[in-house]
Amino acid sequence: MTTAFLADVPVDESIQIPELQSDPYRIYRRLRAEAPVVRIPSIKRIMLTKAADTKHVKDNWELFSSNDPLTPMKRAFQAHTLMRKDGAAHMRERSAMAPAFNPKVIMGCWQPIYTKVAEDYIGRLPRGETIDLFRDLAAPYAARCLTHLLGIPEASDQDMIRWSQALIDGAGNFGNDPALFEHSDAQNAQMNALFDTCVDRVRAEPDQSALSAMVNAETPIENSQIYANIKIAIGGGINEPRDALLTILYGLLTNPDQREACTKDGLWLAAFEEGVRWVAPIQASSRLVMQDTEIRGHAIQKGEVVMTVQASACHDEELYTAPERFDIFRPKTPHQAFGNGPHFCQGTHIARRMLGQIVLPMLFDRFPNMTLPDPDAVKFWGFGFRGPLSLPVTLT
Repeated sequence: MTTAFLADVPVDESIQIPELQSDPYRIYRRLRAEAPVVRIPSIKRIMLTKAADTKHVKDNWELFSSNDPLTPMKRAFQAHTLMRKDGAAHMRERSAMAPAFNPKVIMGCWQPIYTKVAEDYIGRLPRGETIDLFRDLAAPYAARCLTHLLGIPEASDQDMIRWSQALIDGAGNFGNDPALFEHSDAQNAQMNALFDTCVDRVRAEPDQSALSAMVNAETPIENSQIYANIKIAIGGGINEPRDALLTILYGLLTNPDQREACTKDGLWLAAFEEGVRWVAPIQASSRLVMQDTEIRGHAIQKGEVVMTVQASACHDEELYTAPERFDIFRPKTPHQAFGNGPHFCQGTHIARRMLGQIVLPMLFDRFPNMTLPDPDAVKFWGFGFRGPLSLPVTLT
């Protein structure tokens, strides 16, 4: 790496991981205006905060590889997962799960199951009491739905929630905290033991789950990668719908006019899209630069790692007016909350159905006067993944 190159990309030593976890949008707003391409030593990456740049990088996998050598993901998942593969290798493993995400399967299989899960879980909520929707609905609903999709219904909600958080904490362990990896190792052992049992079941009795599709394929992928695929889905498949649901509820409960429009006109899908744009559940991802290139006049050398911040892209002032506001009435503009390019989130359509068509209308139908007693008590947190840490509501 040359001195000229180092001088070309601005460096911001002031940005630290705790700030990115607690208040990243303030930082991203400044960077979009002052230094949209900037080296952040604390995360060992060049950060990209403009929508055009994040899209360019994600769309061009041959130039910007998913195989980030600095990521803690391989250590956390005990595998080289499809999230860090490109081209044919990535497509082979992604396609192995694809039958479970087929639109006809979503409509005919998962929608009835998810509707029943929502009815059961919302039906348990105590009318007239103040509860935490994170703990009592969002996390367990996401977990139970995911066990069916993946083909591991033997796992309890608490198992899934614990495993997901351990994997996410490990994958985001940019500071290499040994305790986080020790915890993810222990949870990996538990998952592997359960998967062994589930593989035997779906081999004997195939179903429409992702595990069954992979195990019973004519040419199955390696067993280690089958398990890695299931773990990737556990890692993101709970956090994303959980955090999206809580974010959307916070947005609606703090904007009475938008809540009224949703309940009156059924604008639940608009609320879903705005919620994930407003606070993207997955905030950032990294790419390895495969050839010397240039972004916004800055020379980026082969071997560098750039971080595409889709959370910032979803607030880019070139695309959105007052992006910091939750506004379901804003003009429809494509967002990058689910990524783009070959790694576009495979569960996007399932998440839309789970939240926008099932649980949101059902929840407000049962509790039409639900309130958020103290909006200021709701704290959003997270750098790689972000959402409310709790959502206390009064159910009326």
